[in-house]
Amino acid sequence: MAETFLREKFDGVINCAAYTNVDGAESNEEVCYRANAVGVENLAVAAKKIDAAFVTISTDYVFDGANENFYTQRDTPNPQGVYAKSKLEGEIRARNAYARSIVVRSGWIYGADGTNFLSVMPQLLADGKTIKVIGDSYGTPTFAGDLAKRLRELAALDLPNVYHVTNAGDGTSYEGFARKVAALKGFDQKLIESVSVHDLKRPAPRPVNSKLACLFSQKFGLAPLRNWEQALSDFLE
Repeated sequence: MAETFLREKFDGVINCAAYTNVDGAESNEEVCYRANAVGVENLAVAAKKIDAAFVTISTDYVFDGANENFYTQRDTPNPQGVYAKSKLEGEIRARNAYARSIVVRSGWIYGADGTNFLSVMPQLLADGKTIKVIGDSYGTPTFAGDLAKRLRELAALDLPNVYHVTNAGDGTSYEGFARKVAALKGFDQKLIESVSVHDLKRPAPRPVNSKLACLFSQKFGLAPLRNWEQALSDFLE
C-alpha cells in the first residue's frame, strides 16, 4: 500500500473501508479491529508519507445513547460493543499517527446498492413484504450521496478535526423512516410492524439515541446538508 501511495502521490485519501457487521463483530473481534483500527492507522501513516489530506469515516455508535439530545463533539464517546470500540480506536490511531487526519462521524447511512436495512427497506415495502422496525431507537439518517460530497469538501478544506456529518432535521426512529418511505411512495402502512429495541435480543448493544450535530462545519463555511426527508424523497425518485 505504501508503495502505491508513493507512486501515485495522492492529494487526498478518503477511507470508506470498514468492517460493518455490528453483530458479527462480537464474535470476530480480531478481524473487526484489523479493519477498523489497524487498517485506519496504516492508511494514515501512508497518507503522512506523501503529505496528503486524510479523511476517515467513523460512526455514531461511539456514543452510548444515554443522551436524549443530539451528540456533538463536546460529548465524550462511550462505545458499548466491539464494532463501536474498534471505530473509536480507529479515530484515536489515525489522529495519533497523523495530525492532519480528519475524522467524520456519521450514521444511519443509506443509498443506492446499499445492503443495510435502511437501503433495502423501500424495495421490501415495494414487494409487499411486512417489515419489523424499531420505534424507540433514534438517529439522523444520512444519504450516501450527500455524505460523499461532504467528504470531498472536507478533504479539500484540509482542517484536521472530528466532524459530525448527517442530513439536517430532527432525526427520526427506524419506524419513522419506514413510514416516511411508505408515505412518499404510497406503500401500505400496514406492512410496517413497530417493535421495541429490547425485543430483538441482538448480540451487539446499540445506542438507543445516536443523533449527531456538528459544532464546526458552519464555522468553517460548510452549509448544513439538506433535510433528511428531502434527501430521502430524492433517493426514492
